[in-house]
Amino acid sequence: MRPDWQINLTSWSKLNDQKAMKLIRNNVFIIEQSVPEELEWDELDDQCLHCLVNHSDGTPVATARLHYENNIAHIGRMAVLKDYRHLGAGTLMLKTFLEHAQTIGVKQVAINAQTVAMNFYNRLGFTAIGDEFDDAGIPHFKMLLNIGENND
Repeated sequence: MRPDWQINLTSWSKLNDQKAMKLIRNNVFIIEQSVPEELEWDELDDQCLHCLVNHSDGTPVATARLHYENNIAHIGRMAVLKDYRHLGAGTLMLKTFLEHAQTIGVKQVAINAQTVAMNFYNRLGFTAIGDEFDDAGIPHFKMLLNIGENND
């Protein structure tokens, strides 16, 4: 049975949310995937819209961030704690960000997807473009999704 997720769009300036998002990203990226700490934290966090997903019991389990550049929405730092993967939290975050981007008129969404997660993004309509590249020692592909009225 899938949990009833509590989803929250938030900012880095909300310190309780920031603490939860840092904990999730630290566990997923720095500890589990061995991303160097200096590569995980950057100035974009202050500028992004963040998504924080809590389990129905209140436990923070997933986070991602969204920023806009040249009328393209960029989703990044998608992280779901290991024990909560494949239960729908990642899909919920993506769909929430896609709805948000669409309401403000953005027509294209980009994500640098880890190669191992490409099928997940493909199922939600993203298409890989270009060649595989390395980001923090992890293979990635840039993926795009056209949203809005003209997504031919």
